[in-house]
Amino acid sequence: MHHIDLHEAKQHLADFIDMALGGEEIVITQDEKPVLTLIRVAAPKARRKAGSAKGLITMASDFDAPLEDFRAYMQ
Repeated sequence: MHHIDLHEAKQHLADFIDMALGGEEIVITQDEKPVLTLIRVAAPKARRKAGSAKGLITMASDFDAPLEDFRAYMQ
């Protein structure tokens, strides 16, 4: 994380933008107090597509058959 004075940031903004695009966090200060943070914005996540898992999931043929362990509760 780099701490840069506001006056210096104005003079070298393009350099600091390149640094932020490279993954570094730039904190811009005024009177030695942080006022701005320059960071790269994360790429938005791709939207899920309906039906993308079609054919990947199967159910056993006896899926809904009564379980032997619960036979006493089923009566």
